[in-house]
Amino acid sequence: MAKLGVITDGISTDFEHALKVMSDNNLNQAELQFLWDKEVGDLSKSEIEKAEELLKTYNMEVSCISRHNFAGIGVHEVNIGDSIYNQHMEKLKECIDMAHKLGSPLVRIMSFRKEMVLFGEHGAEKWNVSDGAWSKLVELLGPVVQQAKEADIMLVVETGNNAMITSCYLGKKLIDDLETKHLKVLWDPANTLYCGENPSKNALDSMEGGYLGHVHMKDVEVSIHQAKIRCVALGEGQMAPHLKKIANRLNEFGYDGAMSLESVYRPSGGEFEDGFRASVSAFKTLYS
Repeated sequence: MAKLGVITDGISTDFEHALKVMSDNNLNQAELQFLWDKEVGDLSKSEIEKAEELLKTYNMEVSCISRHNFAGIGVHEVNIGDSIYNQHMEKLKECIDMAHKLGSPLVRIMSFRKEMVLFGEHGAEKWNVSDGAWSKLVELLGPVVQQAKEADIMLVVETGNNAMITSCYLGKKLIDDLETKHLKVLWDPANTLYCGENPSKNALDSMEGGYLGHVHMKDVEVSIHQAKIRCVALGEGQMAPHLKKIANRLNEFGYDGAMSLESVYRPSGGEFEDGFRASVSAFKTLYS
């Protein structure tokens, strides 16, 4: 059974307030992304120590250190060893160090900016295939997983609708192509709606064999042809018919890692904390 928590800034960037709200809702897995308006990787030593004290005070465990490492950059805009790449590697090291200090088993990475990737055969390799961006992605992430190996930490790559890894299938392929044991998939099933992967049918088929490392849960309404996403309370969007099926599949799967409620829904005139409160009961009912 999954261990339940939340990305804390989905409640508030006031870290102590977020932990108090988590405690009041019997959630104990804190995923750290933005604390006191700073992204993880940018926190000072004293701020990390303060976070550690607060985690102990509220009896919380850290599920993942989740900076947007390697997000928003085109793979053909960067090379190993250049200044932008090195900056992201340095921030990754900061996140790994923070994970070790706070006892987090996972550190998130992203998979650069989405670019055309199309594999094919039976003639498609001549007319349709576009795999240069994929080859560059694998090249760029080679030193990343090597750093994780040397630091003895597990990385998770998120399935993002604006990233190279949009599906569980591609996440598995990336891990296999890198031939690494230090990378797993951070599955965000609502994000994979945008690429057409069925979250309650074929997504988890790709995760058999130990590929799944972490889960984000939220709900959205997606219109691919309009390039539009609208966040809604959990169970009120296109994830609704999948939520219980996902719970059943994860139980069959024997998944015992963490699942974070990703509170990105903000009601009209409200705050993200209001969105959290609108979703947390359904989240706990489904996945406890």
